[in-house]
Amino acid sequence: MNNKHNEFSLSFSFFNEEFKPGNCLIDLFSDCFSFHSHFPNIKKHIEKLDDKTFRASSNPSSAIIISDASIKNHITMLISHIHSFNKHVVKTIHRVVNVTITEAKLFTIQCSINQAIDITNVNHIVVITNSLHAARRIFDFLLYPYQIHSAVISQKLRVFFLKDASNRIEFWDCSSKQKWLLHYLVDKDFKNMVFTPLFPCKSSWTFCRKNECDLILLQ
Repeated sequence: MNNKHNEFSLSFSFFNEEFKPGNCLIDLFSDCFSFHSHFPNIKKHIEKLDDKTFRASSNPSSAIIISDASIKNHITMLISHIHSFNKHVVKTIHRVVNVTITEAKLFTIQCSINQAIDITNVNHIVVITNSLHAARRIFDFLLYPYQIHSAVISQKLRVFFLKDASNRIEFWDCSSKQKWLLHYLVDKDFKNMVFTPLFPCKSSWTFCRKNECDLILLQ
C-alpha cells in the first residue's frame, strides 16, 4: 500500500494544448471512452456492473479501478483499489489539504489511471467511482477551475489511446449507498483510516512534513 502526501497546486490553465479545439480527447478519441450512470434503473445498472467486472477480472488485458474520496477531520482523504486479473490488489491512499472535493476526486482518478496504464499489456480500464460528474470533466474542453488536473489525465489517456486503436476506458457510476461489494470494500478501508496531522492548527500538510524532517536532521 502506498501513502502519498500532496499539497495545493494551481488549478487553472488558459492555453493548455489538451483543450484546443480539434485537439481534445472528445474530438480525437470519442470511441475510446464511455460513461455509465446508475440512472434511471439502479438495479439494472448494478447487474450490468457485476457482469462488466466479472468479464474484466477474467481478462488479463483489463484493469478495474475502484475509488472513493471524502473529507475527514478537515483533511481530504482518497483511496483506490486496482484489480487486474490474478495480480494482487493495489491499494493507494492519498491525503491532501487545501483542495476541494472535486479536485481531490480528479486527483484520485488521475493517480489510479497512471497506475493502471503502467500495468503490462492492459488495453481496457474500468473506472468505478462515486463521482462520475468529476470524471466527465476530463473530457470537457471548456475552461473551469480544475482544468490543470484534467489536462494531466488527458495527456496520459492520449498516449494510452494512441498506443493501440483498441485501447479504451469506461467510467461506471457507483454510489456508496448501493453497497456494491467492491466499492463497499473501498469504502470500508476509507472509514477505517485514522489520521492525525502533527500540527492540527496548521492547514498545510507540507508544513507538517517539513517540520518533521527538520527535527530528524537535528538529531
